[in-house]
Amino acid sequence: IEMIVEGLFDFFETIVQDVYERFLGGDAAGFLAALDPEVEWRLAERHPYQPTGAAWIGRAAIAENFLKKACVEWDHFELAQRQFIDAGDTVVVGLRYTGVYRATGKPIDLQACHIWKLSNGKIKSFQQHIDTAGLQDAMGYR
Repeated sequence: IEMIVEGLFDFFETIVQDVYERFLGGDAAGFLAALDPEVEWRLAERHPYQPTGAAWIGRAAIAENFLKKACVEWDHFELAQRQFIDAGDTVVVGLRYTGVYRATGKPIDLQACHIWKLSNGKIKSFQQHIDTAGLQDAMGYR
């Protein structure tokens, strides 16, 4: 049983790692294809892209509300120092966001956590936790 569980985690970690690589590589179609059609996507509360923290449901909502902004508003954007933690059908990732917000020229270097839930080889949900005050400062919202 332990080997099966470890194998599943390796499989889930590979899926999440692939999603990061596609996002950072600008492969929006590949990124979206890894998501369940009814995926629930939540940014941290008070994030400038979704201040309420309410979920976007489905690939089209994520493409429209997140990708169209995040992919063009940042320079030198990276998700670094990724640590993957096994939590059953959930992968918890500790990481850092670095980059420069184009409109203000201000950099970020922020600690974050992502919680990915998977089922049938697809991302079912995503929850971001990040220093939203740091994002707001860099993006000129505060």
